[in-house]
Amino acid sequence: MKLLRWTPLALALALLAGAGTASAQDTPDPNLARNLAATCAGCHGTGGRTVPGSAVEPLAGTDSAVLMQKLRDFRSGAKPATIMHQISKGYSEAQLELIAAYFAARK
Repeated sequence: MKLLRWTPLALALALLAGAGTASAQDTPDPNLARNLAATCAGCHGTGGRTVPGSAVEPLAGTDSAVLMQKLRDFRSGAKPATIMHQISKGYSEAQLELIAAYFAARK
């Protein structure tokens, strides 16, 4: 087995390469909120705008604190649901906050 000999330059380059990768992973995805919110479109309509006459609540333009409370209530079981109690458990608190903020910004 051949041992690798690290020169100071090779070691510095390896460390810099690893540091570049770590910082790229730390950069938040600017589309993350939109991408997470897109999962709601099947029931709540594109951009949170339901079809008129639908029994499903529209999400667009709803205050983020109101949405977060509803999501927390679904998650805890305090608010009855057919599917939202399961869906809300699939997201972290931070992800739910991104989704709520996204829909609150839609008018």
